[in-house]
Parts: sequence; C-alpha cells; structure tokens
Amino acid sequence: MTANDTDVIDTLVGIVPGSALDGARARRPAARSHAEASYRALLLPAEPGDVTIAERFAVAAYVAGLHGGAATVGHYNRALVEHGGAALAATVAQAVAETMSRGPTGHYPPGPLSVEDVPGPDFALSAPVTAALGPKLAAGFAHAHYLVFHPRDAAPERFPPLMEAGWSEDGIVTLSQLVSFLAFQIRVVAGFAVLAATP
Repeated sequence: MTANDTDVIDTLVGIVPGSALDGARARRPAARSHAEASYRALLLPAEPGDVTIAERFAVAAYVAGLHGGAATVGHYNRALVEHGGAALAATVAQAVAETMSRGPTGHYPPGPLSVEDVPGPDFALSAPVTAALGPKLAAGFAHAHYLVFHPRDAAPERFPPLMEAGWSEDGIVTLSQLVSFLAFQIRVVAGFAVLAATP
C-alpha cells in the first residue's frame, strides 16, 4: 500500500464506492477519516523520528502475522518488502512462525480475577532470526508479542530492555501505539469482511 491509496480499510475489505458497506462507513465519517489518518501517522509519517518506516512496517507485519487474517497479513508483508526489503520481510515471517501463540494469557494482581490466570509461553526467537532482526527489532517484537498475548502482565520492568536495545521513550510510545492500532484495524477489517460475506 502506498501513500496514494485513499483508504486502507476499504481496500483490505474490498469496499467499493456506492456499496452497502461504503454507505455504512459513510455514516461515521469521523471514524473513517481518523482510522486512515492514524494509519498514515503511524506507518507513513513525514518525519519518522526514532522509528524508521522500515521498522514501523516490520512491527506491523509481525503483529498482523500474530493476529492472522490473510488480507491484512498480505498488505503489511507487501508494504514491508517495499519499505524494508524482501530479506527483512522473510525474517519477520519466520519470527511470526517461531512465536505464534494463543491468548490472552498472564496473571492478574492477586484477587478475585486470579481464577482467570492462564500461563503462556514466553517469547523466544531462534538465534539466526534474532541476529537477522538486530537487537532493536528483536526487543520490539518481544514487547509486541507481550502486548498481544500477555496484556495482563503489564509492569514497569518491561521497558528497560527496550531502552537498552535502542528504543527511545518516544519510540516505545510509537511501538505500543502500532500494536494497539493494528489490533483495532484488524478487528474492523474482520468485522466488515463478515458483513460483506453476509447475504
């Protein structure tokens, strides 16, 4: 997807102008425009700052891979090839394969919700994939994996390893925003895809 495309969610779902789903989205123009603006701001900012465009699409492709969904995974894989190269895209795909899990898992603070605690596997990449990603992206993927599968285990000690690997405070905010936005976008696309397939 390039910056010239008009609406990523419409493209991923296959919404065409004048269709019923186009009309449904048109009834909430602010939600539609803000979703697209968020995509542009997070993935294709004019000034990327501490997180390069390639790193942004690498994180997005990794998170999309963990969530699944052929259209979204394909979009971010193609975008990563465009902005980061085929070798990085292949490494990210291998990282997804090595760390795929199910969630949410983790532990609540001691109390009534503790009965819902669910243990889950820790993030673990093979040495070749870790080396190919480099320390910054490897740490970023660990954080993304944690947010996707272990959101109950939020704790301040999660941040120092990111900073040691090269993530600035602003970069960590961007990383977390990317994971959150992907979760939103993937669910919206999945929901509209169900509607599109419903007679």
